[in-house]
Amino acid sequence: MYFSKSHMPTATSIFSAYASLSTLLMLLRSIFHDFIPNPIRIYMFSLLNHLFNRRSNNLTLVIEEVNSTGIGRNQVYDAAEVYLSAKVTTPSTDRLKISKSPQDKSLTIRFEKGEEIDDFFDNIHLRWCFISIEPENLRSSSSGPDNDGLPTSIPETRFFELSFDKKFKEKVINSYIPYMLAKSKSMIDKERTLKLCTLASRFNGVNVYWDTINLEHPSTFDTLAMDPSSKTSIMEDLDRFVRRREFYRKVGRAWKRGYLLYGPPGTGKSSLIAAMANYLRFDIYDLQLGNLIKDSDLRRLLLATANRSILVIEDIDCTIDIKNRCTQSFNDTGLSSPHKPPEVQLTLSGLLNFIDGLWSSCGDERIIVFTTNHKEKLDPALLRPGRMDMHIHMSYLTFPSFKILASNYLDIDGEHRLFEEIERMIDIVNVTPAQVAEELMRSEDNVDEALQAVLTLLRRKKEDMRDNEDHFIVKGEGMDDIVD
Repeated sequence: MYFSKSHMPTATSIFSAYASLSTLLMLLRSIFHDFIPNPIRIYMFSLLNHLFNRRSNNLTLVIEEVNSTGIGRNQVYDAAEVYLSAKVTTPSTDRLKISKSPQDKSLTIRFEKGEEIDDFFDNIHLRWCFISIEPENLRSSSSGPDNDGLPTSIPETRFFELSFDKKFKEKVINSYIPYMLAKSKSMIDKERTLKLCTLASRFNGVNVYWDTINLEHPSTFDTLAMDPSSKTSIMEDLDRFVRRREFYRKVGRAWKRGYLLYGPPGTGKSSLIAAMANYLRFDIYDLQLGNLIKDSDLRRLLLATANRSILVIEDIDCTIDIKNRCTQSFNDTGLSSPHKPPEVQLTLSGLLNFIDGLWSSCGDERIIVFTTNHKEKLDPALLRPGRMDMHIHMSYLTFPSFKILASNYLDIDGEHRLFEEIERMIDIVNVTPAQVAEELMRSEDNVDEALQAVLTLLRRKKEDMRDNEDHFIVKGEGMDDIVD
C-alpha cells in the first residue's frame, strides 16, 4: 500500500497543524492554571497517579504540618522534622537547609523541599520525601479581604510523605511511628534550646504559626534582684506545680497555673518571666492581643501552643481595649467594611474562657503569665483563683535586692562602707532595680565610684520627694495568698 504524492501533506500544512495544536495546548494550560484552584489540580494529579499505579505494592502516609482539625500543629510532623535532621547527611541528599544561632551547640539541618531520604527499621525499607507547595498569589489580590476586612494570604502547604511496602503497614504504624516519636523526643531533650515564640506574619485567622528564635535571656533566680524570701516562694510554687500531674487529674482540673506580675515599670517583671523559663526549661510564647481580632483567634492560638510552655501577655491593662461582657455590641452583619479597619471583637468573656474555660484544658503543663503596671485597672473576673492563682507584687528596690545587684554588677559578696548609707536612703525613697542597675553599669571596674553614683541617684530622688508630698508609697515585695 502506498500514498500518491497528491495525498501527501505539504510541509506548510504540517507546520500549520503543529502551530494550531501548540496554540490549543497553551490555551488549555492557561485555563487549567488560571481557573482551576491549586488544591483541585493537586487532587487531579494524585488521582491520575493512582490510576496509573493502581497495582503498586507501596503505601504512602501523608504527614501534614497542620493536624486534621486544621487549627493546631501535627505532633507527628514536628517529630519527623527532628528525627530526620539526624539522617539528612546521606550521600543521596542533594540539597539541605542549615542554620545556627550564636547559642546553638551545633548546626540545625533540615530538609529542602523535594528531597528524599531512605530509612530502615527492622529490615523494612522506608522512603521519606518533604514536599512544600507555595501559593501562586495572595488570596487578597484575587478574592479581596476576608470577613474581618483583613487581606489574608494563603500559607504554603508543607508535608512529609512516607512510603513503604503495603505488607508492613501494621508494623510501620504501630512500631516505627512510635519509635520515631520517642527518638525525636530524646533528641530534643538532649540538646534542648529554649525558644521565644511570637505570632507569625502568616497567621491568617485559620491556621496558626509561631515564629521562633532561641531564648537567650540570661536571667535566673540567682541573679534576679528580688527579695530572697519571695524568690523562694515562687520557686517552691513552680516545683509543686510541675510534679503534680496526677494530682491535677485526680481533682479534675486542667494542668495549668496562672501568675499575675504587677508593679511599677522597671521592677523586673520581664526578667522574672525569663528566670521562670530558664528554671523550668519551658519555652515562652509572647502573645500580643493587639494582633488578634476575635475570640476564636485565642482558641486557635491555645491549640497551637506546645506543652511545657509559658504563655505571656504583657501589659494586659493597656495592650488592647477588651470589651466588657455586658456592653459588647455588634453591627447587623457582624462583618467589617472592606474599606474600614476591622472591628475588634475580642471580648473579656473570650479571654476568660481562654485561660479558665473548656478550651484551657487543651494541653498540659502550661503556665499563663499576665503583667500589668496597674492592677487596679483589671476586671476582678481576671484575678480570681483558677485564673491568676498567684499574684506577685514587683515592688521598688529593697536593700536585700540591692545587695543582689551589687553582687551581680560589682562582685561584692560581703559588706561595703557605703552600704549603711545606701540602706538608709533605699528605705525612704522609691527607686526601681532598673534605675540602680543603670548606675552600677557606668563603672564596673571602680566599686566606690559605682556606689557613689547610686548614692547620687538616691539623694536626687530624695530631693524630688520634698517637692512632692504624695511620695509615701508602701514598699515591699510579696505574694497574695496562693490557691491550689
